Amino acid sequence: MTTSTHLYSQLFDQLRQHSRVCDLRHLKALGWMVSALLCSGELNLAAWEPYVPSRATKAQSTERRWQRFMGNCRISVVAIYVPLVLVALRGWQHQRLYLALDTTVLWNRFCMIHLSVVCCGRAIPLLWRVVEQGSATVAFEEYQPLLRRARWLLRHHPDVMLLADRGFANHQLMQWLRQSRWHYGLRLPCDVLIHTQRRSPSMVGTLYPPLGEARLYQNVGLWLDGEHRCNLVLATVQGAKDAWAVVTDEAPTLQTLWQYALRFRVEELFLDSKSGAFELEDSRLRSPEAIVRLYLVCAIALLYATTQGMAVQLAGLRQQVDPHWKRGISYLKIGLRWLQGVMHKGRKLLSPVALLPQDPQPVFASKRAERDFYNQIWFTRICSLTCQP
Repeated sequence: MTTSTHLYSQLFDQLRQHSRVCDLRHLKALGWMVSALLCSGELNLAAWEPYVPSRATKAQSTERRWQRFMGNCRISVVAIYVPLVLVALRGWQHQRLYLALDTTVLWNRFCMIHLSVVCCGRAIPLLWRVVEQGSATVAFEEYQPLLRRARWLLRHHPDVMLLADRGFANHQLMQWLRQSRWHYGLRLPCDVLIHTQRRSPSMVGTLYPPLGEARLYQNVGLWLDGEHRCNLVLATVQGAKDAWAVVTDEAPTLQTLWQYALRFRVEELFLDSKSGAFELEDSRLRSPEAIVRLYLVCAIALLYATTQGMAVQLAGLRQQVDPHWKRGISYLKIGLRWLQGVMHKGRKLLSPVALLPQDPQPVFASKRAERDFYNQIWFTRICSLTCQP
């Protein structure tokens, strides 16, 4: 058995054990696509032909096989992918689950909405949707189906916190979060009106503290009506591009800023999908439904390579692929390098593990990077205020 066939066999076993499909041939095609993506590093249908054994004598025949998969409306992305993620999260019942909501634009024509799980310095795709528009700003109605599905899927997780950037702070989302009993950390635009101790509402931008200071507001009212009450943390950090204004339903502390900063892990997910690991924008698909199924291949590869990297870490084999004394690259990169070694150096293909709820070794590229990380945020003054409704 060749190494690519061995990799395919492990992927297919995982898919057949957990995923639900109406035709087993769909899983076979998907297993070969994920295997070819891990070998080639290109999310391009034409680049997978050398890595897939087939009786076809023409490359066009192999590519048409993938095209039929992308255009098959009988293939349910949720039924295939979500069970894999839930199995990977089986040890997280007593762990707070941070969900990052964000968007990315492809070719200035399609907007992909991502709902991801923050895990060990990275974000793992959970649910996604593609809408045909050139703007990264989406209405609540566009991502509400993702939130409702996530609420049902994560109903056994008692502690869930949603993190989102300025484009998602609106009345409808706030009301939905309150009804769902999810915690949240949302950044506000500078022009949002809030009700504090003053008689009239003020724009958030006029309340930013001086450089190196933070202000903690309890029980502020949002927008012109002031009906939605929450807590607010304002901070101006040395070296940051903009001041932060983060609203939360929990007590306002400096921990709120740390929690919101976890949202930036999804930016690294976008980088891995587009250029860091796979070349999403090199695909020539121009249909929202086909892009959703294409990203299914990418999401499974991201999840599989990440768990493979965690297996390498737990087995004490990290230094075979990571030149740093301590961990200096992500678990995704560790997993991808290990799989390349499986292909070309005869390394052993490790058994998949679940996603680690706690990172055994946080990643830093150097001692200086570690020192800068822990010393980058200092406040000379912290003020706490309580607002009366």
